[in-house]
Amino acid sequence: MKCDPSLYRAAPPSLAVKPRLIRHLFLPPLVIALMIGLGYIGFWVSEHYGIRSLSENGQRQLELHARAVESEISKYTYLPSLLELESSVSKLLADPSPEHRQTVNEYLEGLNRRSRSRAIYVMDTTGRVMATSNWRDVDSYLGEDLSFRAYFQNAVRGQPGRFYGIGSTNGEPGYYLAHGLEEHGKIIGVAVVKVRLEAMEERWQRARLEAFVSDENGIIILSSDPARRLKSVVPLSDETKEKLARSLQYYWFPLNELQPLAREQLAEGEEKLTFPANSELVSDEENISYLSQTRPLSDTPWNFTLLTPLQDLRREAINQGILVAVAFALVAFLLIAWNERRKVIATRLAAREALQEANNQLERRITERTTDLRASNERLKGQIRERRLAEETLRRAQDELVQAGKLAAIGQMSTSIAHELNQPLAALRTLSGNTVRFLERGQLDVASTNLKTINELIDRMGRITASLRSFARRGDDKGQASLCKAVDAALQLLCGRVESAHLQLHRDFADPQVQIDQTRLEQILVNLIGNALDAMQAQPLPELWLEGEEFNGKYRLRVRDNGHGIDAEARKHLFEPFFTTKPGEQGLGLGLTLSASLAAATGGHLGVEHPASGGTTFVLSLPLVSPTHAEPI
Repeated sequence: MKCDPSLYRAAPPSLAVKPRLIRHLFLPPLVIALMIGLGYIGFWVSEHYGIRSLSENGQRQLELHARAVESEISKYTYLPSLLELESSVSKLLADPSPEHRQTVNEYLEGLNRRSRSRAIYVMDTTGRVMATSNWRDVDSYLGEDLSFRAYFQNAVRGQPGRFYGIGSTNGEPGYYLAHGLEEHGKIIGVAVVKVRLEAMEERWQRARLEAFVSDENGIIILSSDPARRLKSVVPLSDETKEKLARSLQYYWFPLNELQPLAREQLAEGEEKLTFPANSELVSDEENISYLSQTRPLSDTPWNFTLLTPLQDLRREAINQGILVAVAFALVAFLLIAWNERRKVIATRLAAREALQEANNQLERRITERTTDLRASNERLKGQIRERRLAEETLRRAQDELVQAGKLAAIGQMSTSIAHELNQPLAALRTLSGNTVRFLERGQLDVASTNLKTINELIDRMGRITASLRSFARRGDDKGQASLCKAVDAALQLLCGRVESAHLQLHRDFADPQVQIDQTRLEQILVNLIGNALDAMQAQPLPELWLEGEEFNGKYRLRVRDNGHGIDAEARKHLFEPFFTTKPGEQGLGLGLTLSASLAAATGGHLGVEHPASGGTTFVLSLPLVSPTHAEPI
């Protein structure tokens, strides 16, 4: 196959230098920017149409389950009015004798058993319970004054009484349907049916459906997730909370607001909500996003909300975005390769033309220009070799830059996630498990204490992540820290390991104020004490010394153990990233590197000593806020 040389004319060297420099400087960033932009567009389009598809399917599911709830509620509406047809009820309200009460009690007991409701009872116009289906139980409603209940107040005025609340007698939630009993056009009493709606929650849980029902006050009364029950979906003012507390509708529950981390309105009755992950259910995700679709329930002021998780959709959208970016990168690479190939062919054809011209001139003036042609030929070969060498050098440099970028990203992610949040998450997992058991036993005080501790740990995790971001930017976040508090906090986080190792601890240090953030100091001590515990695993009588002294405006804390020590070869790489002597996946080799960096950022230093008696001593030196002479502790 012959090529037309006119299609591959090479540009003059003086004119090609500047465009080549421009291409080398601006083409790679342009390709990367376009790849990121197209990837984001692909992600956005995929997520948008995915949410639209989920919304259409969710509307059908919303309608189906909402009608199921409406059917469950409506099948009991006839029961209260049925008691108007029973003559024994009107006799009891007219003459509340023991005989009449016993007759109505037995009738209500049988009716309750046949209708499978929770309880049926009759009240007089003052709100006193005259007869009830649970008259045999210890916590019977018989004789209770329930005039403060909203359903009684509506029914005694001739209006339908519909009310969800928690019983003041036994603390049991239920849905109350009340009806005013009339005789000769006058209300002589109120009939009430209490039903349990928790069976719907159990069906939702078995179907792995995430949904909840909120009442007229915006309080979640039914939920597939028990953690959301009796929380508010709308902000409640202090006046409203006080009013609801006086009504005892929700007993003594605090009615905290269910606050999402993010909220995005998509359409009427549709929102995109983001909640923090539940550590008992999800451990690989930080946050969980849902498509929230809400529909009012007929004949009630309630709303039914269906939550559709968006995690799978988001992962699919990310994959689509990555696929678009990779496809564009591949096309761009092929175009660049084709262009470079075209340039190589143009250069070769140009060289061939020059050689042919030289040969023609050589034939005419062979005796005069032999030396010049040879020199020109050598210069041309030298330029070709230099160009190839330059291209190879540029390729290696580009590969090294790409690899350096990958290592930097891996180092940031590993440092932030694997080492800063490991200990608080472990404590959260332990405390949350204990809280569930204490709640099951009814030990609410201990459970409340655990929940407060969990809240403090969550705040601490927030401080840790903020501190990590600040450190990554190498800011000027100095702060002040108490050495004693930091040691106590580190030992508390490691208490399980300390107790299981039967460690003998020696403390001989003051409580100075040092120039470092409290959280950073705690993290350094956790790393140092944790490494010491690892080193003393095989030691039958492990001992740990924490000894401090003031020296030249700084405070030096020595963390010494009687473990196996560090061999000479490992000492050379002790503070290098990703170097570890721990077997398997027990460590990533970043703890000491991070600790040394945190100390250096505040003007301090972290060093190591190897005593002749064995073990290892790490020396942490930090600047003092002001010289102190506190007594050792």
